[in-house]
Amino acid sequence: MLGPFVEWVPVCPEVEAGLSIPREAMYLSGDPDAPKLLTIHTKIDHTAMLKVFSQRRVHVLQADDLDGYIFKNNSPTCGIHRVKIYSEADQLSKLGRGIFSTIVQKTFPLLPMEEEGQLNNAISRENFIEQLFGYRRWKALVQVKRISRKAIVDFHARHKYILLAHSATHYAVLEKLVSAAEQYTPSNLAKHYGEVFMDALKIKTTMKKHVKVLQALAGHLKKHLRASEQTELEDTITKYHRQLIPLTIPLTHMQHIVRRLPISSLIDQVYLNPHPQELILRNHI
Repeated sequence: MLGPFVEWVPVCPEVEAGLSIPREAMYLSGDPDAPKLLTIHTKIDHTAMLKVFSQRRVHVLQADDLDGYIFKNNSPTCGIHRVKIYSEADQLSKLGRGIFSTIVQKTFPLLPMEEEGQLNNAISRENFIEQLFGYRRWKALVQVKRISRKAIVDFHARHKYILLAHSATHYAVLEKLVSAAEQYTPSNLAKHYGEVFMDALKIKTTMKKHVKVLQALAGHLKKHLRASEQTELEDTITKYHRQLIPLTIPLTHMQHIVRRLPISSLIDQVYLNPHPQELILRNHI
């Protein structure tokens, strides 16, 4: 799905750090906050080697200007969800993260990340892809030579409804932040906004949240539509709410209205076009 839109950067920390193919399986052991990476049978400790490699590799990845990262699930080096950590007595003690993935997450705190196994779930996959394109838009904004408060406020205005579809709480925080934009330097405003923005996109959308956003958009469109058009739009939202049609149907309906009239306040809303149509998303929420 993503192939036509991204450049893949393959990384295998175990091989790149110098381990052989094939190699003895490994596991995490000891302190959950600083586990050791040991081979299962021979108990060889590869922790220091992997940590040295990881610090060097993330430095190279910084130059690659990543938009996201997909990790190997259940891996003692690359897992980010529920990686098994054993006690000194080889008893399962806690679930944590891999050696390499932990360092990547600390180095790139805003970067969208997911495990490959999670991407088999349609909702998780669509949410991750939405994060990718959201992060790309944010980077395009802040990587200009001189970021301005106005540019951040405009960015927020364009992302109003997509933020509400993820988290009304985060939206309220960002709304308060941009309302007080003059109290921050542009760089500090960007730092605070970016952190909350990406945290918001990590929260999965739901049908209930989408219905609220669709109804808010319909209310905005109401004054531009004839009574019959209003009824038709409301009927489409109701059918989505009853799970008779996918989200793409009411969204396409609204896109058509916004383009036809046109409605300047909605034409740039990212919620209506958050990612390329070729990805055929928003059919599972």
